[in-house]
Amino acid sequence: MCGIVGYIGREQAAPILLEGLARLEYRGYDSAGLAVLDGEKGLQVVKAKGRLRELAGRTEGGALVPGAVGVGHTRWATHGAPNDVNSHPQVSQSGRIAVVHNGIIENYARLKAFLEEEGVSFASETDTEVAAQLIGYYYRGDLLQAVGQALNRIEGAYALGIVCADEPDKLVAVRKDSPLILGRGAGFQMLASDVTAMIRYTRDVCYLDDGETAVLTPEGVQIYNAFGRPVEKETVHVDWEISAAEKGGYEHFMFKEIMEQPKAIRDTVSPRIREGRVVLDELELTREDLENLDRLYIIACGSSYHVGMAAKYILEKLLRIPVEVTLASEFRYCTPIVTQRTLALVVSQSGETIDTLAAMREARRLGARIFSIVNVVGSSIARESDGVLYTWAGPEIAVATTKAYSTQLAAVYLLAIRCAELLGRVDQEEYRAMVAGLEALPGQVEEILKDTEKIQYYASIYFNHDSMFFIGRNIDYAVGLEASLKLKEISYIHSEAYAAGELKHGTISLIEDGTLVVALAGWDPLFDKLMSNVREVKARGADVLGVTTRARASAMAQGVDSTISVPDVFPLYLPSVEVVPVQLFAYYVALMRGCDIDKPRNLAKSVTVE
Repeated sequence: MCGIVGYIGREQAAPILLEGLARLEYRGYDSAGLAVLDGEKGLQVVKAKGRLRELAGRTEGGALVPGAVGVGHTRWATHGAPNDVNSHPQVSQSGRIAVVHNGIIENYARLKAFLEEEGVSFASETDTEVAAQLIGYYYRGDLLQAVGQALNRIEGAYALGIVCADEPDKLVAVRKDSPLILGRGAGFQMLASDVTAMIRYTRDVCYLDDGETAVLTPEGVQIYNAFGRPVEKETVHVDWEISAAEKGGYEHFMFKEIMEQPKAIRDTVSPRIREGRVVLDELELTREDLENLDRLYIIACGSSYHVGMAAKYILEKLLRIPVEVTLASEFRYCTPIVTQRTLALVVSQSGETIDTLAAMREARRLGARIFSIVNVVGSSIARESDGVLYTWAGPEIAVATTKAYSTQLAAVYLLAIRCAELLGRVDQEEYRAMVAGLEALPGQVEEILKDTEKIQYYASIYFNHDSMFFIGRNIDYAVGLEASLKLKEISYIHSEAYAAGELKHGTISLIEDGTLVVALAGWDPLFDKLMSNVREVKARGADVLGVTTRARASAMAQGVDSTISVPDVFPLYLPSVEVVPVQLFAYYVALMRGCDIDKPRNLAKSVTVE
């Protein structure tokens, strides 16, 4: 993995590929390359370890590799070290076929051994070269046929872009469990792993489904299903502006997206509140459906899993239905108890996270009904769900999610209110309070973002710590998990989040003089208990930064070293305001440590390998 771009048309391909790859830099990568076909020069492949500017320099912005058809790739190393040889595209032994690839070829070792017995020599350590060599092995003058024969042998996840010097009038794309999007234009066609790579050139896209193969020519696209039969695909028009995928004057995408959270929450919530009531037309859900549930699984990874942790507290409190939050990467392997009375709520920003997609399919196989909360319209998870709540957050570029997390929470609130109403768990007064609180939420987040100086100041005090801890109880604990993840993934500081009541069960042994503990104490029913835990860590020398509501700020200030207060909100919406200062804290700490905030090491935006 990580980013794919392809072009076929009348223009020079290389500059377009480089521009598209630049828009995929946010996904994370350690090398880049491109392959371009030219009538005179044949197949030209240029690759470079490091940032995309290295590749652009070697090709003089694409000028040194003429041709109107080609593929490009940014790679995170999975098989083989990051270097020029292991970078994509990978080329067949004949030098006539080039392949770019996202995903993992699970049986690559067996295929490589077979090909070596057949006399094929390998240049790289990658699994991707196996795909290129296997297609080359089967090639007898028909690229589409050779690709089909190769895919019959390949196991695993893949999105492939393929060009062949002997068939310069076509570009072939295939996918299985890894996203691939086609862009349609007048006199040209494109492919990419993310729509942001194509938005400058076309807004008309279609999404390949698993097992489908596409043949792109300048004039159009022909798509075939897994049985080789032609299929028609719906074209989707992308309506967000290209500026949404640009920094817009901010130093980092992450900071821009933190600042966009009020609008993003408003965009998620406002269309679904009509005349004071929550309306979810996207979900066919009745009181009988809810009363019949034996359990609700929330399936997610990373920050979306932390949304699920908060959702458990909210949904169980309001609905009195058992809720189990499970990591998508573990769901298939824990023998989950799923029946036809089970509802699985799948949460994903991209809608393409491979662990989450696989877990969702397993839940469906076992009989569960599937609802999802997704940002990317037309993504695999969205298409395969029985009902989907789109967050409509717009493109999120920074690897460390912020507005996706906040809009997923907002979608959870909408779902919770609607389900509570259907079950009759809330009276009209509480219902109105929940709806009014949700409508007020964007403005309350905006209040926090108007005054960031205090948070920046605290970051300047604590940025040189090697280890930090977050503690909280109930819903505060769920927020602490996300706060800890934000800090560690962009600042590289060791950080852990603990349920505060667990300190005495071993964790407190890690506290020593000068250790920073961030105490989250917004959940009012457990404020006093949390402050008892604060006294425990203070007694062992910890510095404590407290985060609480304005109503509790003065009380908390008496027991901690520093305090950040957030607006008083409807209690169940606490995560939405509490997470903002800890996002900012992580951002400023990473900034002061000189970290590459938008491209944290070893991380990718969309995880398409298991």
